[in-house]
Amino acid sequence: MHYDTASNRHGMKHDPFKALVVPRPIGWIGTVDRDGACNLAPYSFFNGVADRPPMVMFSSAGRKDTLANVEQTGEFTCSLATWDLRDAMNMSSAAVARGVDEFALASLETAASRFVKPPRVAASPAALECRHWKTIELPANPARPDLRYSVVFGEVVGIYIDDRFVRDGRVDTGAMRPLARLGYMDYSVVTPETMFSLNRPDVAE
Repeated sequence: MHYDTASNRHGMKHDPFKALVVPRPIGWIGTVDRDGACNLAPYSFFNGVADRPPMVMFSSAGRKDTLANVEQTGEFTCSLATWDLRDAMNMSSAAVARGVDEFALASLETAASRFVKPPRVAASPAALECRHWKTIELPANPARPDLRYSVVFGEVVGIYIDDRFVRDGRVDTGAMRPLARLGYMDYSVVTPETMFSLNRPDVAE
C-alpha cells in the first residue's frame, strides 16, 4: 500500500503512523503549577535531541496541564517509565480534571529533585531534571484545526540514577527494563536479552 498523509486514506481501522515510528521512549513528565500543585503525565512523542548540552523534547496535543505548568514555572522532570511501573504509568495517563495530582492518583511516592522544583517518581530508577528552553507550535492539520501540537524543549540540568543500576562505570539499561511506546495500545520493554551492540565501522581506503 502507499498513501498520502494529507488525505490519510489508508483503508485501515487506525492510522498506522505511530505504529511505524517505533519504538518511542516515554517521557513521564512531572511538573508543578504556580501554587506548587503536582502533575504527572506520560508523553509518547518524547526523545533526547542533543547531548552537549543535554536536551530533550516532548510534544503535547493541545494545551494540557503539563504544557501550561512548564511555561508558567520553566521547569519539569522526566522519570524513566519501566516494566515494574507500567500500571502506574498507565494510570497517570488518565484524563482528569485540572488540579488532580496524578502522583497520588497512581499511588506513586515523589522524591525531591536537586536542581528544579518539580519532583520525580521516587520508584523510577532514573530521572532527568530539566529547564524549559523553548516551545514551538507545529503547523495545524487542516482536517483538525482545533488540535494543535506544541513541542517543548528542555535542557537537562540534573540527572538522577539509582546506584543499583551503575555497574562497571556504565548504566545497566537492560536491568532497568524501560518501556517504549509503539502504535495503538501497544508497548515494548527493553531487557538484557533484547539488547545487542554494534561497533561503528572504520572507513579506510
